[in-house]
Amino acid sequence: MEVRRARRAVVVLATLALTLVATWGPGGVASAGSARPRHPLPAPTNLTPFTARYPGGLGIYRPVGRRVDGHPALYVTWLRLPGHPSTVAAVAWMDTHLLRAQLYSGSLSPGGLFWHHTAPVSPSAARTLVAAFNGGFLMKDAHGGYLAEGHLVAPLVRGAASLVIYRDGSVNVGAWGVDVGMTPRVVAVRQNLTLLVDHARPVPGLVANDVSRWGSSLNNVVDTPRSGLGVTRDGALVYAEGPMSIVDLARVLVRAGAVRAMALDMNPFWTIFAYYSPASPTGLAAPGNGHRLNSTMVQSPDRFFQASYARDFVTMSAVG
Repeated sequence: MEVRRARRAVVVLATLALTLVATWGPGGVASAGSARPRHPLPAPTNLTPFTARYPGGLGIYRPVGRRVDGHPALYVTWLRLPGHPSTVAAVAWMDTHLLRAQLYSGSLSPGGLFWHHTAPVSPSAARTLVAAFNGGFLMKDAHGGYLAEGHLVAPLVRGAASLVIYRDGSVNVGAWGVDVGMTPRVVAVRQNLTLLVDHARPVPGLVANDVSRWGSSLNNVVDTPRSGLGVTRDGALVYAEGPMSIVDLARVLVRAGAVRAMALDMNPFWTIFAYYSPASPTGLAAPGNGHRLNSTMVQSPDRFFQASYARDFVTMSAVG
């Protein structure tokens, strides 16, 4: 009898352990791809400024864009950069319980003319669109792979920084084969370089004046517009953008709560994050009700509605 009880206890503990492994990813981050909750995440905590020597308001999150079931799903704020008080970086916090991700592909990046999800965003997709943001480098510069809509355009590389989207629209960011990997639920993977932030810290070896290792800077400008995407401990996504060095981009993502983060596209013509505020909850997102995340962005909210836009991007839409 005691032996049976002991065996039963072992089975219960093993089942519990497997459940925890399936639910929580490395570093305690909720694992995307499991049954997704429908309740909102706790609202983000305001960010501690890098320096207190500027007017108030920066670092304070405010809800923007289309609401989902009456709840804010997107918050934005701004931070002045350490050592560069005149430069402002923008941060967007996205509630992954209320939003679903979709990878859009282009004829230039990653290449091919067979994509169903490609620019422009269709009217049916615009009905639930909350925000959209740029993807990564051209594949020749990304040093990674690309999977979408059943097409493996480039082989997935172990260790590469990866944006992973699952069948239910949930999403994660991590090193391929370490934090994230292939499962039947994975429908899209966009890789770009290696992780910029890991274990809630900038990765070792970042150099402030780098203009090549982390992407070629236009005209060798160090503080060129750069963008990055991270996942927080509770599974929210954070996007950061601004004219800054790779070191500052990593710092901003960490300050925004990222436990893991990757660099996305860079330089003035390619960084764009837009959110949309239609007049009604089910109204169509459109360039006319779109807003740039950062006023210094060259591109505008109509970017994703242009048939000529030939690069990959990601949309975040209300969960149906």
